[in-house]
Amino acid sequence: MAIKVHGPVMSPAVMRVVATLKEKELDFELLPVNMQTGDHKKEPFISLNPFGQVPAFEDGDLKLFESRAITQYIAHTYADKGNQLLANETKKMAIMSVWMEVESTKFDPIASKLSFELVVKPMLGMVTDDAAVTENEEKLGKILDVYESRLKDSKYLGGESFTLADLHHAPVVHYLMGTKVKSLFDARPHVKDWCADILARPAWSKALELHKQ
Repeated sequence: MAIKVHGPVMSPAVMRVVATLKEKELDFELLPVNMQTGDHKKEPFISLNPFGQVPAFEDGDLKLFESRAITQYIAHTYADKGNQLLANETKKMAIMSVWMEVESTKFDPIASKLSFELVVKPMLGMVTDDAAVTENEEKLGKILDVYESRLKDSKYLGGESFTLADLHHAPVVHYLMGTKVKSLFDARPHVKDWCADILARPAWSKALELHKQ
């Protein structure tokens, strides 16, 4: 049975899963979910994710939700396909896991707030909260200082190879690169190079092609 991804491709969480599938060179079916009409809170989607959030994922009889859990499933299950996205030994795996946690608990909450204010609100004709932007720019700057220190010593967050720890950042970084927040990344040379690297990957370009469609 085919792999199915349910959700709008413009969603960073959906893009995270799509990029992983593209890295692994796997065929899949992308099934749109109209969030403007609340379809993510109704059947049949709510049976796939009882929290009513995208994405939902199916691989045969397996049904998953939470994008980072899905990417890990893909990377482990299809380890022999496409590009390797996992560290290759226990200590390296632990370091990769640390930076996956950093992305989900430190980087993403702040970066997503900025993306909402500077990308989503203008798209919806809503007014950006400048005070919230200023507050979160300061917070993101402090986080990126830690990233700069890490990336001075390591090409990627998890080590010398690209892994899920890097990939998980790509969707929100992509959106922020089109805003004034880009200057926070550019001001830190190792962070700037890392962003350019992860956004230049062929698999990410293929994921963006779906986005443009």
